[in-house]
Amino acid sequence: MIIRQMALGPIQANCFILGCEETRQAVVIDPGDDIDRILTTLAGDRLTVVHIINTHGHFDHVGANKRLKEVTGADILIHSDDAPMLSKLSAAAAAWGMSAENSPAADRLLENGDTITFGTHTLTVLHTPGHSPGGICLYTEYQEGGETRKAVFVGDTLFAGSIGRTDFPGGSFDVLINSIRTRLFSLDDDVKVYPGHMGSTTIGHEKRSNPFCGIG
Repeated sequence: MIIRQMALGPIQANCFILGCEETRQAVVIDPGDDIDRILTTLAGDRLTVVHIINTHGHFDHVGANKRLKEVTGADILIHSDDAPMLSKLSAAAAAWGMSAENSPAADRLLENGDTITFGTHTLTVLHTPGHSPGGICLYTEYQEGGETRKAVFVGDTLFAGSIGRTDFPGGSFDVLINSIRTRLFSLDDDVKVYPGHMGSTTIGHEKRSNPFCGIG
C-alpha cells in the first residue's frame, strides 16, 4: 500500500493519501487545505481518487473537500453525526480567524463497522466519538515485504502521548476515553497509529504510556 502523509494548512492537520499499487486507486483522508499539494502528490504516484474520507467534520480536516471533489469527482464519506458540519465550515473557520470553503454534502454516511474499499484494500470504520460526535478511525491490514502490516488512521481521537480536545461543541472527555479504550485499545499492540496531528505511534505504546488513557 502506498501511504503518503502531509501536514496541511495553518493548523498543520495531517492529510493521508492511501493508494493501491495494483490498480492505482486511492483514498484521501482529511484533505484540510493546500489542494495543490494534494493533487501534486496524487499525480506523482499516478493515483486516481475514488473516495474522500473525513475522520470528523472540523474545518482543518475537511477544508479542501470542495475543490478536491470538483477536480476528482470522488465521493465524500463522513459519519452521519458529523455530516451537518460540512455546510458550516466557513463560519467555523472564521471564528478562528481563518477561512475555509463549505463542503458539498456527503455522498455516503458512515457508521461503525462499515467498510470502504479502494483497489485491493479495505478500511474498516471504527466510530470513536468524544472529540466530535461523529469522529471515526479507519483500520486496515495490508501486505508489505511478505509480512502483514496493521495500521489505523485516527483523526483527532488519539495522539502520540495525548488525546484530542474535548472542549469543542459535541465533545466529551469521558466519551473519548471510552472510545479509545474500547475501540482502539482492543486492537493489537503492533498496530501503527497515524494521528491527525504530529507523528505516528503504536497502539501498544499508547496503552502503556499515554497519560490520559494508558492502561499500563
